[in-house]
Amino acid sequence: MSACAPAHATDSARAQHSHPPHSPPPWRRGFRLAGADVSAAVAVFLIALPLSLGIALATGAPLQAGLVAAAVGGIVAGRFGGSPLQVSGPAAGLTVVTADLIGRYGWRTTCAITVLAGLAQLGLGCLRVARAALSVSPAVVHGMLAGIGVTIAVAQLHIVLGGSPQSSVLANVGALPSQLADLDPAALAVSVLTLALLLLWPRLPGRAGQLLRSAPAPLVAVVGATAVASATGLVLTKVDLPSWRSHALAGLPEGPVLGLVAAVLSTTLVCSVQSLLGAVAVDKLVAGRSGPLPRPGRSDLDRELLGQGAANIVSGALGGLPVAGVAVRSSANVRAGAVSRNSTMLHGVLVMIAALLLVPLLELIPLASLAALVMAVGVQMVSLHHIRTVTRHREVLVYAVTTLGVVVLGVLEGVALGVGVAVALALHRLTHTRITHDERKGIHHVHVRGQLTFLAVPRLSRALHLVPQGTRAVVELGGSFMDHAAYESLQDWQRSHTAQGGSVEFTGRRAGIRTGSSSVSTAASPSPPPLSTAFAVSVPTADAGCHCRPWTPWRNHCCANVRDTDPARPEVKLRESSPERASASGSAPPHSPVSPHNSAHRTGRDPSRQQLARAISTFQRNTAPHVRDELARLAREGQRPSQLFLACADSRVVTSMITASGPGDLFVVRNVGNLVPPPGAGSGDDSVAAGIEYAVDVLGVRSITVCGHSGCGAMRALLGPSPSLNDGQSSLGRWLRHGLPSLDRMADPDVRAPVLDGRPPADAVERLCLANVVQQLEHLRAHDSVARALREGVLELHGLYFHVAEAQAYLLSDTEGTKDGKGREGGGGRGSGEAVFTPVQAAQDLPSPA
Repeated sequence: MSACAPAHATDSARAQHSHPPHSPPPWRRGFRLAGADVSAAVAVFLIALPLSLGIALATGAPLQAGLVAAAVGGIVAGRFGGSPLQVSGPAAGLTVVTADLIGRYGWRTTCAITVLAGLAQLGLGCLRVARAALSVSPAVVHGMLAGIGVTIAVAQLHIVLGGSPQSSVLANVGALPSQLADLDPAALAVSVLTLALLLLWPRLPGRAGQLLRSAPAPLVAVVGATAVASATGLVLTKVDLPSWRSHALAGLPEGPVLGLVAAVLSTTLVCSVQSLLGAVAVDKLVAGRSGPLPRPGRSDLDRELLGQGAANIVSGALGGLPVAGVAVRSSANVRAGAVSRNSTMLHGVLVMIAALLLVPLLELIPLASLAALVMAVGVQMVSLHHIRTVTRHREVLVYAVTTLGVVVLGVLEGVALGVGVAVALALHRLTHTRITHDERKGIHHVHVRGQLTFLAVPRLSRALHLVPQGTRAVVELGGSFMDHAAYESLQDWQRSHTAQGGSVEFTGRRAGIRTGSSSVSTAASPSPPPLSTAFAVSVPTADAGCHCRPWTPWRNHCCANVRDTDPARPEVKLRESSPERASASGSAPPHSPVSPHNSAHRTGRDPSRQQLARAISTFQRNTAPHVRDELARLAREGQRPSQLFLACADSRVVTSMITASGPGDLFVVRNVGNLVPPPGAGSGDDSVAAGIEYAVDVLGVRSITVCGHSGCGAMRALLGPSPSLNDGQSSLGRWLRHGLPSLDRMADPDVRAPVLDGRPPADAVERLCLANVVQQLEHLRAHDSVARALREGVLELHGLYFHVAEAQAYLLSDTEGTKDGKGREGGGGRGSGEAVFTPVQAAQDLPSPA
C-alpha cells in the first residue's frame, strides 16, 4: 500500500505500472530482460524440471508430456495470463484427475480432453466469471487439495518401495502389506536418500549452508540420488524418454458423451480454481516482498483464465499434460526476485531447450527418486495450517468430507460433496438461533444469538413473554439478518409491552433495528413509532437512519437521518445516542464527551476515561479478532515497513485511513506542521532525525512521504505570529521556527505559487501548506542517510497534500520547484519552477516521485 497513492500503487515503481485491481495492465512496447528475471527463471527452471518429470510419472503419462506442459505453461500462460509472476505447468493438483482419464480413455483422448478444457476456460474468461470461482468455500478447496495429496502420496509410495501403483487409493492401501513384503532395497535406498536431501538441504546451518541453500532442494535431491545410484551401480528403473518422432499427439475424443463431458468439467474446474487461487496467493506474496524491487500490477483474473485456457489448448494439442498455476514454482519465482512475466516465459524456454538437448542426462534419473519427490509434494498438500484455519472457522466437517470424497470417489464427486456439506452447514447456521432470558437488577434481558428466521419465532415468543408487564426490557440482537415473521413478532410484542407501561431497548452489534426507511426506537418510549415491514433487517447505530458503515466504528460522530439535517424540516431535531448504546453499536458517543447528554458526565465519572474504555472495548470486540493473526506474525518477524510517512499531528489527519494501510505497513513520524528540520547542531532536531535515520538505515524503507494538509494550525501560526513564536522561549515557538524556510519560500518572488489540480491556492494558508511540503522535501535531502540512499537509487521521496474538507489527496507531480537555478536536483535552491499537485483518482499515470 502506498503512502502516497494507496488506491493505485504501492510505490513509485509500481506507479508506472498501475491499473485498476484485477483489470488488464496497459500494453507496453518493446522487450527488456532484467537481470532479476534471468536469475529467477533459472531458479524456477531447476525446480520445474524434476517436478514435471515426477508429475508425468505419477499420472502414467509419457514423461515427455510433463516437459511439454512445463514449456507451454511457461511460454503461453506466462505471455497471455493475467498474473505476471505466476508460473504455470503440470500441477500436482491435476495428478489424480489426469491419471483417472488416462486409465479410462487412453492418452490421446486425454490430450483431447485437455484441449476441450482449455476451450471451456476461454469461454469462462470471455464471460468474466473468474471472480465467481473464488466464491467456493476455502474449506472445499483445501479439502480437495488435501484429498489429491493423499492420493498422490499413497500411489507413489508403491514406486518408492519398488513396485507399481494400483488404480485407486483403496486398492493401493490394500496392496501395501504385500508390497512391503516384497520391497526393492535399491529403490527404497534411493528414495530415502532423495527424501533426506529434500528435507535437510533447506536446513543446512552456517554461512556455507546459506550459500548452498541457493540451489533448489528438489534439484539437489534428484541430482544427488542420481549421482549415488550411478556411482554405486544400483540396478534401477530409470527415466525413459522416447524419441520426439514417436511422441503421441492429441486425437479425436473417444468414449461416452456424458463421461467425456464430466471429464472436461472436472479438468476445467481443477485447473481454473487452482490457477485463480494461485494468482491471488502470488499477489499476496508480491505485496509482502521487501526491498527496492519494482512490483508488477495485481492479477487480472479473467485474463488469467484466458491465458490458462490458451496454454491447455496448446499443451493438449502437442501431447502435454493439463496446465495450471503451480504454487511451488510461483513462490520460488517471487522469492527469487522476478519483476515481470519475462521470468516465467524464459523458464519455459529453458525447459524446452532441456527437453531437446539434455535427454541423455535426464535418462540417468531413477524413477524411485522422482516418485519420492512427488510423494513429498503430495504430503505437503495436506497442510496443517489449513486444518487449523478451517477448525477455527468451524468448517472442519466440510474439509473432512471433501478430502474423504476425493480420496474414495474422485475429484469431481468429492468437490460436489464438499459444496453440499458447506451449503447445509450455512443453512444450519442460518436457522440455528439461541434465545435466552435472564433478569438482572430489575431489568429483563432477552439475548438472541444467531439469525432470526420464522423457525425461531416460537422460541422468541416464549422468551419475550417471560418478561413481566410494565418492566424495563433490553433485547440484545446478536445477528445481522431477520425475516418478515420474526420482525413482525418483535414489533407486535414491543407495541404490547410499551402500551402496558413497560419500556423496550434494542441493542446488539449496532443498536436499533433498521428496515430501510424506519427503525425500532432504541429509547424507552410509551408510544413506539410504527414500523414498515421488511424481509431483511440490519442492526445499525443507535440513531435511526444512521449512514455509517461497519468499517467506521472508530469515528467520533453523531449520526442523523437525512431528514434531520434537511433545512426544510426544521421541526425534526437530531437524536443523540446514549454512551451505553454507542458502546454496543461500536460507535463513539456524541461529539462532546462532557455534554450534558453524556451519562458519564451526569453520574460524575471521568467522561474521557469512559470514552477511552469504550473505544478500547470496541477494538477488543470487533477489530482484534480480525487482526490478531497478522499482529502475531508481525510480533514474530518484526516490522518491515516499506515507507516512512512524515505527517502533521493534526487529529483530522488519519494516516491509516488516507493510505488504506494496516499494521506493519507504514513507519509514521508525526509532529506539529509535518516539519523536517535540516541537520546541524544549531537547527537539527534529534527526534525527527532519529526517525528518519532509523527508517532508512535500519528498516530499509523504499520511500519517504511528506504529508501536509489543509487548514494546518502550524502554518496559520507562521502567517500570523503569536507571542510564543515571536519570543522563541516556549517549546512551540522554538519548534515553529523550523517552518520559517517554508515562509521564505512562499514570499520568494522567484518561486511561482504551487498549483493544486490546475488552480492556484485558495488563500495564503493553503499556499503556505503546499510550499511547506516542497520545502520539507528539500530538508530531507540534506540528511546524510537520505542523500546516500537517493544516490544509490534505493529511495524515493514523495510529496502529498490532503485536503481535509474534500477528503481528497493530491500528489506532488512536478519537482521543478525543488531544483536550484541551474536545474540540479536537490541543490537547496528554489528555482523558478512550480510545484504541481495532482488529485490521486484523476491521475491515469501517477506523478513521478519528488
